[in-house]
Amino acid sequence: MAPHTSNSTDEQRKLLCALLGKVKRTLLYKPVQSMDIMLLPSTSDVTLLTYETSSFNISFTEKADCESRRDELMEMIRNHKPLVTSVSRVRILMIGPVGAGKSSFFNSINSIFMSRITSKAMSGSAGTSLTTQFRTYPVKDGREGKPLPFVLCDTMGLEEQSGAGLDIEDISSILQGHVPDRYKFNPMAPFQPDEQKASRPASLQEKIHCVVYVIDSTRISLMSDKLQEKLASIRRKVNSLGIAQIVLMTKVDEACPLVEKDLQSLYVSSYIKSKVQEVSSRLGVPVSCVLPVKNYSQELELELNCDVLLLTALQQMLNFADDYLDDVCSMEDNVF
Repeated sequence: MAPHTSNSTDEQRKLLCALLGKVKRTLLYKPVQSMDIMLLPSTSDVTLLTYETSSFNISFTEKADCESRRDELMEMIRNHKPLVTSVSRVRILMIGPVGAGKSSFFNSINSIFMSRITSKAMSGSAGTSLTTQFRTYPVKDGREGKPLPFVLCDTMGLEEQSGAGLDIEDISSILQGHVPDRYKFNPMAPFQPDEQKASRPASLQEKIHCVVYVIDSTRISLMSDKLQEKLASIRRKVNSLGIAQIVLMTKVDEACPLVEKDLQSLYVSSYIKSKVQEVSSRLGVPVSCVLPVKNYSQELELELNCDVLLLTALQQMLNFADDYLDDVCSMEDNVF
């Protein structure tokens, strides 16, 4: 087949180099690792046609495509049914350092389904955790809508010092379904269930079905050894229970100026790719389990590309929770 020649301008070439870094530039309609990219001739900018990973497949060629993808994701989430009939709503636990964006993720998802910016969960950038209670947040499909098939569980932020932030023993109790909504955390003393509750195991409906580690992409390289070890201890506990795990890499717009300017640049940013790989290495999770997102924080209106990123991450959490529930069913079948 004859080689493809590009009619791209100097401005396009400079933008492409900024996005991809130092790569050999000959043909750009062939796989570049996990991406397929094409320059459209006679245009003033680079148009991203398709980005594919094992986690998602998104097209952003036109606003209509983005709206269609957002609506498709919202419908998939609305119609999601957990694999186990005894579980009506998937419980997703958010864990992460102070200020990483756990509460903001809930606010962002809630905003999408409410069709306006909301701030139900307290969020911010204080030096210590603004979340002091264990909160379980259902999300409704609109103001008068029915509850959606998931609950986002928010926790106190992790801190590197012992006796500060969320205690690992508290996490163990949460995972096993013993901690009630609005329980106030005490960093000096882990949760103790009363004797009646301690004597019976929690139902599958009360347990956590997917754990999400929320990591600030601007602070990955600054993560201390103590905090990294704390996260490793939590992962070991979650692994022992067989619960599905995902990493949510937040604040991608703050990490990369190109992404701040245009969120679609996320998919061709070599810097964001390097951050995904760094998170994967530090936390010991596959690259395909690291999902970059931008939470709503200072916006006054919803934005399509932001919605698609957030909903894609949520859909993947539901998929992973189903994998866990499937394993639970298989184990029960083997027992009987």
